[in-house]
Amino acid sequence: MTETRTETLPLVDGSELRLTVAEPDSPVRGGIVVLHEARGVTDAVRELVLGLASEGWLVVAPHLYHREGTDEVAGDEDVRDRVSRLSGESVLADSDAAFSWLAERGVTSDRMGVIGFDLGGSVALVVAASRSLGAAVTVSGAGITAPLSDSLPSLVEVAPELTCPWLGLYGERTEGIPPQEVEKLRDAVGAAQVASDVVTYPDASYRFDADPAVAEDAWIRTLNWFDSHLR
Repeated sequence: MTETRTETLPLVDGSELRLTVAEPDSPVRGGIVVLHEARGVTDAVRELVLGLASEGWLVVAPHLYHREGTDEVAGDEDVRDRVSRLSGESVLADSDAAFSWLAERGVTSDRMGVIGFDLGGSVALVVAASRSLGAAVTVSGAGITAPLSDSLPSLVEVAPELTCPWLGLYGERTEGIPPQEVEKLRDAVGAAQVASDVVTYPDASYRFDADPAVAEDAWIRTLNWFDSHLR
């Protein structure tokens, strides 16, 4: 039975990156980096890691708050504070370390994907516009027109620079992400020289698991996206 485990990886800045990883019971099809939500590495993130591993992917989730010694954040005010202190440099360094972890296990870049939810969804697009990968998926990623922190770009700013096929999944009732911003993101990614798709769910908020039908559709679309592009 597939289970998660935690590994520690030293970085060049002297910090130690914690990784939540899961290996499939079947032969490895490729590798996927999971970027966590604003609250950190929650049970929902671990379930996503396990779900992808059960589909044959080698999965690794870097703990983006590791420099502050935190895996998971509780209060809303503390969450906003942690997110505001994240830098583009740090999230790219942590993502790069996760991709290197996959490469050391024989996964080539064209068979690497990245997926993120909430904060992780925003970072996933930034990563996909900065690194050569096979595919990317963003779920409810905010910061579309206004950056989440002073040192992170807005999503519409970097979307035209996407280097790999990208799928965006959004609920139209997501607080803080009005539908018109999602349409601006759709236009921005349309300028990229890669395949892209933006799917919106009219009656969903940012947590699709509140509606089983929406959750199932989003999961199937995610799996199909990786199946189609990570070969």
